[in-house]
Amino acid sequence: MASADLQEQLNCSICLSLYTDPVSLRCGHNFCRSCIVSALDAQEAAGVYSCPGYREESPQRPALEKSRKLANIVERFLSSPPDMGGRIFCTYCIKSPVPAVRTCLHCETSLCDDHLAAHNKTMDHILTDPTSSFGNKKCSVHKKVLEYYCPQDAACLCVTCCLVGKHRGHQVEFLDEASAKKEKLRKYLGELNSQKEELQTRVQSLQDHKKNIQKKASEKRENIKKLFMDMKEQLEMAEKKVQSEISRQEDEIVSQISHLIKELEREEKELSEKMHHMEQMCHVTDPIRLLQEWDITDNGTDPITVLQELDQGATCRDKSVAAEKEAPVHEATKKEEEKLRKELDEDLISLTVLRSMRDIVTSVTSGLGFQVPDILLDEDTADILVELSDDLKTATYSEEELLGPESPRRFLSYPQVLSRCGLSFGRHYWEVTWNQVGVFNIGMSYTSIEREGEQSGIGENDKSWRLDLDDRNYTAVHNLVLLHCSVRPTCPTFGAFLDYEAGRLSFYELCDPIRHLHTFSASFTEPLHVAFYVEDGASVTITS
Repeated sequence: MASADLQEQLNCSICLSLYTDPVSLRCGHNFCRSCIVSALDAQEAAGVYSCPGYREESPQRPALEKSRKLANIVERFLSSPPDMGGRIFCTYCIKSPVPAVRTCLHCETSLCDDHLAAHNKTMDHILTDPTSSFGNKKCSVHKKVLEYYCPQDAACLCVTCCLVGKHRGHQVEFLDEASAKKEKLRKYLGELNSQKEELQTRVQSLQDHKKNIQKKASEKRENIKKLFMDMKEQLEMAEKKVQSEISRQEDEIVSQISHLIKELEREEKELSEKMHHMEQMCHVTDPIRLLQEWDITDNGTDPITVLQELDQGATCRDKSVAAEKEAPVHEATKKEEEKLRKELDEDLISLTVLRSMRDIVTSVTSGLGFQVPDILLDEDTADILVELSDDLKTATYSEEELLGPESPRRFLSYPQVLSRCGLSFGRHYWEVTWNQVGVFNIGMSYTSIEREGEQSGIGENDKSWRLDLDDRNYTAVHNLVLLHCSVRPTCPTFGAFLDYEAGRLSFYELCDPIRHLHTFSASFTEPLHVAFYVEDGASVTITS
């Protein structure tokens, strides 16, 4: 079969173009899916359906079955090279074949340029692109040229179809007008295809982003799991260290007490032996024997003197004096006993715990990739209405102006203060606590910010960023642009996180759970200093 004839067989009877996604009805006719769907949709209002090529009506919408074989044929036809032998030649050029430029559907003849000029002078027929097949160009019922299109039935009609039969009274169009609409549809279809491709690209981008987030979340879970395992090991080691310190103190004190107990027990034993000897001497009636066996004490006391004191009935005070003579014997153990009557050094134990926890926190912050800077406020930048604490950690609004040395770095128009040291690289985190009185702003600023006038306010220029806090809402401000946050204040503690290289400054409300308030994005070009604004009794303290 010639290429042109094959193409005629592969044209949809509705759009008169090659089949696109061909489907077939139960009657055996084939159409483009979009063409037959449009035709059936147009018939839906009437409640009766019919095939455009087979007029039998049915109350049920016919089912569409994909014609895979026909689709493959169309695909192979489009991919195959054109058949040069299938060219259409002029019907009247008999001696020498001349390619035709138009075909007259009424005469069913093809015409070259010369014969077309003569044909147009005598006849007003419908002309089309050169073709050798007229079956799809004429009405299958009336055998007349298809000149009209019925949008209601999505069918091509001849003049007789418009005057009689089921299409009578329908709003019809010339095929040329319908073709023009088809071109518009093709253009619109192209736009839709572009939109579809854009949506597909966006969907793919979101799919890739979702996979990336899931991958990062999985990696982060593993990192956090390892981090907590390391923390657990460090906590166990810290506990062992503290327990070891407690045991060391216990062993040291208990060992000394045990030694002293042995000394006291020895002295008690010696004293008991002396008392027993004295009791025996008390029962001796022979004075000569008493003096001969005298061995009450080893201090060289004259036995005659002792007996005389006993005979004379020494007073209690004299007895206490005698006891004092024996005091040097037990003086050393008494003093040592007083030294050992001490408790565990709880301050040392607490210090060991604190240092261990500090080491763990340092390890954790290092593992998370950020630092906790030691932030001190700069008294030379504080406005005269801002009072700083002795440790330079707290800024409080003062109702009275404070006296201080003049400084070119001092704020003059707003109750503000900057930190001493700036942050010019790395990732940093710090926390502050607000007394929930008045108005408080937390932010960061370059030191090149103005110190006087409206441009000197934190956030009122391109050199600073701030988060406003009061008892009603939060507001993020940079370069006079205000962004109201959608959350209301619930707690007085806030965290700030700076990633200098990434250009991110984030603020968080440290409630449970922690809430993200706002993130500024910028390309930082100077060292950033922590900035506070306090008013109407507000006070803020750096807690980390």
